[in-house]
Amino acid sequence: MLVSAKEMMTKALAGKYAVGQFNINNLEWTKAILLTAQELQSPVILGVSEGAGKYMTGFKTVAAMVKAMVEELGITVPVALHLDHGTYEGCYKCVKAGFSSIMFDGSHYPFEENLAKSTELVHVADQLGLSIECEVGSIGGEEDGVVGMGECADPDECKTIADLGVTMLAAGIGNIHGKYPANWPGLSFETLAAIKEKVGDMPLVLHGGTGIPDDMIKKAISLGVAKINVNTECQLSFQEATRKYIEEGKDHQGKGFDPRKLLNPGFEAIKAKVKEKMELFGSVGKA
Repeated sequence: MLVSAKEMMTKALAGKYAVGQFNINNLEWTKAILLTAQELQSPVILGVSEGAGKYMTGFKTVAAMVKAMVEELGITVPVALHLDHGTYEGCYKCVKAGFSSIMFDGSHYPFEENLAKSTELVHVADQLGLSIECEVGSIGGEEDGVVGMGECADPDECKTIADLGVTMLAAGIGNIHGKYPANWPGLSFETLAAIKEKVGDMPLVLHGGTGIPDDMIKKAISLGVAKINVNTECQLSFQEATRKYIEEGKDHQGKGFDPRKLLNPGFEAIKAKVKEKMELFGSVGKA
């Protein structure tokens, strides 16, 4: 059964750890993440971008697959199915499809418009018992065509959005999606501390978790980050393992071309990466 992310966020904030959001792109991704969460007894959030949702033929398909997989695999840890960087329209589509959590990314709108749309969607989520994440200050890099420059959020704007009653708040602190460039200056902990001072016990979200040094991750968690998003690292792990399998000619050995064999090294690589991240975030055994 899918659950809202609200309880897992409250527990993570109180326990000084973070719950990982791992984006899913297909069956292998979903199965690998769910099995790892169950093995480690960790709560988990499955993130779905609008692009990935379209790739998997639609949000209804994604929700049906995830719900059935949770049941068939006997998953007992808390699992939230979450729209990642959703548009206003996308949020409503996911609500109808049966997602248990949504993110509205209105950071590219003028602040007043972001506030108005966030207010409406917070009310909808509250009425339906869903968790909702909103964003202030765009996250750098590109994700499914959404480009951000890596702004640092305004702490006062963060407080205004937090006061709407959002479940969790994504605030730009110099983080970016994808690979970090060699000249990346690092996270702005000064901004994070200022935001934390304004929003109090609001669980904060760190997007672009791939490539941030472990010590920065741990410091961010100590300053109120309760949810960390990981996508690119799983993609890279999957790609490297699949490339190795093919370069070693294993796809030509026996029935090595069978997709179940061809995709298995990548599947195992995702499991290993998710385990590594859950241990780093401190969510192991917290289900």
